[in-house]
Amino acid sequence: MPVDLLIRNARILTQDASRPAATSLLIHDGKILDVDPDPEFARHGVRTIDAAGTTIVPGFNDVHAHSVWFGLGLMEASLGAVASLDEVYQIIAGAAAGLAEGEWVVASGYSPLLIGGQQPDRDRLDAAAGGRPVWIKHSSGHACTLNGVALDLVAANADLTAPIDGGAVVVGDDGAPTGLLEENAMRLVQDILLPYPLETIERALDLATSHYLSEGITSVTDAGIAGGWIGYSPREFAAYQNAADKGLLSVRMQPMMVIDSLHDVAGHADDRAFAGLDAGIRTGLGDDWLRLGPVKIFSDGSLLGSTAYMTEDYVGCSHNHGYLQMDADKLRESALGAYRAGWAIAMHAIGDHAVDHAIDIITEAQESYGPNSQPNRIEHGGVVRPDQLDRIAEAGIVLVPQPHFITEFGDGMARLLGPKRTAWSYPAKTLLNRGVVLPGSSDRPVSNGRPLDVMQSFVERLTPSGEVYGPAERITAAEALAAYTTGSAAATGTGHVKGRLAPGYLADLVFLDQDPTAVGPSAIGATRVLATMVGGRIRFGEENLPSRVRGEDLEAVLIGKETP
Repeated sequence: MPVDLLIRNARILTQDASRPAATSLLIHDGKILDVDPDPEFARHGVRTIDAAGTTIVPGFNDVHAHSVWFGLGLMEASLGAVASLDEVYQIIAGAAAGLAEGEWVVASGYSPLLIGGQQPDRDRLDAAAGGRPVWIKHSSGHACTLNGVALDLVAANADLTAPIDGGAVVVGDDGAPTGLLEENAMRLVQDILLPYPLETIERALDLATSHYLSEGITSVTDAGIAGGWIGYSPREFAAYQNAADKGLLSVRMQPMMVIDSLHDVAGHADDRAFAGLDAGIRTGLGDDWLRLGPVKIFSDGSLLGSTAYMTEDYVGCSHNHGYLQMDADKLRESALGAYRAGWAIAMHAIGDHAVDHAIDIITEAQESYGPNSQPNRIEHGGVVRPDQLDRIAEAGIVLVPQPHFITEFGDGMARLLGPKRTAWSYPAKTLLNRGVVLPGSSDRPVSNGRPLDVMQSFVERLTPSGEVYGPAERITAAEALAAYTTGSAAATGTGHVKGRLAPGYLADLVFLDQDPTAVGPSAIGATRVLATMVGGRIRFGEENLPSRVRGEDLEAVLIGKETP
C-alpha cells in the first residue's frame, strides 16, 4: 500500500523495551506504521529521508509549563538576566520610553533570589518609568512588584490594608506598601489589567509553541489556564481552540483549567453534586492535538518567595514556614468536588506540609470515587519526605519535579532549606526506585524549559556555584531521556500513543546531532536539535537534515505550519 515516508540510516532510540534501538521508521497518516520495515519500501518510490546516522528520539513532552505566560514574556520587557537593581531600572526606563503617558510598563522574569533577595524600590521605579505605572512579574509566578503609580491605581479600587486570604501586600518599616504583592494579592493588579484579548493570547501561543519546536518539544501540558493569577482570560481555552484552527498551535497541548474557573453545575437529584464546567465538561475532552488535562489546584506558594508550606521554619526565617493558599478544609472540599465531576487532580504542593495535604486529598478522592481517566498528580514536590514518597508510590500518584530549578536557583533554595531538606528536595532517583512515574517538566518560564538542558540537570544536579544538590537523587542520561518521553506520556495518560517510536504511536520525533545518552553529563545540554517532526510532518529544521527528502510531492512531508 502507499505510505507517506520512510526514514532510514538513523540511530533511533525508540524507548520501546521490545525494540530499544532501530535504524529506520515507516510513517503513514501521522503515525508510526513500522520499525525497521522491509527494505523493499525504499525501492518503490516511497518518499525517503536518509538520516545519515543522525540520532532520532521520540518528541519531548514537557508536562508542566505555562505557554501563554511564556509567550507574553516574549512580548514584554525581560528582566530574566539582570544582575543588579540598576539594570532593572535601566530596562524599565527603556521600555517606558516608547509608551504613551499613562500606559503600563509590563516586565517579566524578575528573580530576587538571583540578586540576593533584593526588591526594586517603588520610587526608583516611578522615576525610571517617567510617571507611568509599572507591573513587574516575578519569575516564580507567586509575586509581583508595582511602582508607586501602580499602587495608587490599585488603591483606588481596593483597600490595600485589608487582609488577603493566601496572600499579602508587603509593607515597609514605615507601614506603607513597598510594591511587593505576594500570592493572592497579585489579583489586585490583575483585576485592573485582565482579561487579555483572545488575539493577544493566541499570539502568545503562536510565539511559545513555535519556540518549542526549535527545542524538540512536541507536546506540552499547560499547568493552569482561565483562572487564578496564571489565567489571562475566563475564555482562555477558546484562545487555544482559535490558535489550533488558525494553524498557530505548533505542538500538542493539554491545558489544565484552574479550579477557580469551575463552579457548581446543576443536575438530576440522583447525580453527585460537583463543581465543574457547564454541560459537564471534564478532564479528557478533546483530541490528540488539544485535550483538557486535570484541574490545577494551588495549595501553597513557592520556595523562591519563601511561601511554600513547610512543617518546619525556613532557615534564618524564624516563625516563617509558609502558608496554604486557602483554608485546609476549603482546599479539600474544592478538590473533592472537582474530582466528583470527573476532573483529575493536579495539586501544586512545594513544601512538605503542603505535600501532606495533597496526598491526603488525592488518596481520599481515589478511594471514594475510583480512578480518573488521567493520573492524579502533585506538581513540583520541592520538599518530599521519605515517608511521603512511600505514600505517593502506594497511591499511584505522579510527582512532577523540576530539576532545572536546581541549576538556576539551587544555592538560594539550599540556604532556605538546610541540608536535611535539601536532600529531600525535587526528588528523581528515589521516585524511580519506588516505581513512581518520573516525567520531564520545566515550569517554564519560571525556569529554562529546553529539555536537553533539563535532562542535564536531572543527571548533574549542580547549583550555580557548582555544588551537588541532593546527590542521591541523580539519575542517568537514559533515565532522563525516558522521563521526557515515556515518563511524560504516562503522567499525562497518553502512554498508549506517545513517548515511544513503535507501531501505532504518533509520529512525533526529534533529530539530534548526537546521542545524549552516550556523552558525558556536562555535554548533554550541548546536543543540538536538528529537526522536529509532529504528526509525521517536519515542522522545524528541514534545512538541518543531513539529506533532503527523495520522491514526489515534497510539500506533503516538509511544511512550516499547518492547521493540525
